[in-house]
Amino acid sequence: MNTPESNLEPWQWPEEHWRKLVNRVRAGRKLRPAEWPGGARCAVALSFDSDHETSDLRDGGKSIGRLAWGQYGNRVGVPRISKLLEKHAVKASFYVPAVTALLHPDEQRRVVAEGHEVGIHGWIHELNSVLPREAERDLMNRSADALEQITGIRPVGMRTPSWDFSRNTLELEKEMGLLYDSSLMSDEDCYELLLDGEPTGLVEFPVEWVRDDAVYFMMNRFQSLRPYTPPNDVFDIFRREFDAAYDEGGIFQ
Repeated sequence: MNTPESNLEPWQWPEEHWRKLVNRVRAGRKLRPAEWPGGARCAVALSFDSDHETSDLRDGGKSIGRLAWGQYGNRVGVPRISKLLEKHAVKASFYVPAVTALLHPDEQRRVVAEGHEVGIHGWIHELNSVLPREAERDLMNRSADALEQITGIRPVGMRTPSWDFSRNTLELEKEMGLLYDSSLMSDEDCYELLLDGEPTGLVEFPVEWVRDDAVYFMMNRFQSLRPYTPPNDVFDIFRREFDAAYDEGGIFQ
């Protein structure tokens, strides 16, 4: 945004400017139903981000070790998840960078054949907020095209890489005719997204870092990111999150 206010400190902004920033993308009406189908106490929406090698490719692809680590998702992670979902007869959503899909097309075909959803997750796990508008549009459309070509199904939803949302993302999602997004955190319930105060018709399936296993298990030995939370502790966090959704009649996602 190249405006006169861009040269000012935030505390110097006129009210019109900061309101415009805040209102670009907002949460609209809540979409929690009066009751869940079948008398269920709450809803559960399981999703997985198949980043694989793109986690390192986005940063230049210089680490053979991290690229090998990314391959684990295809060789072990997704097959193990698929078996678990089949065991419990549960369907899920997989958000897949286009480069992941191009590297592992059989994985995506298998996911779809098993009845799961494949959604957009960027081209190479890029950060949307640093992209020029036309570059973001191009990558979003190319990603959708690649997933459709591989799976035979056009994606209807998107989760931005690293949940990184630009000022253009929602407008571009609407332009593409997507039905929903799953990148933002304005509520615990699903809600309609507003663009500059106007309803878009797009549904937001809200996310939260506390329910993302990457927060607990991602590790970079050359930086300070070394969490490795014990799995039992992570399970306890997730269980408590589910218990709260169950008690309140909400959604665990």
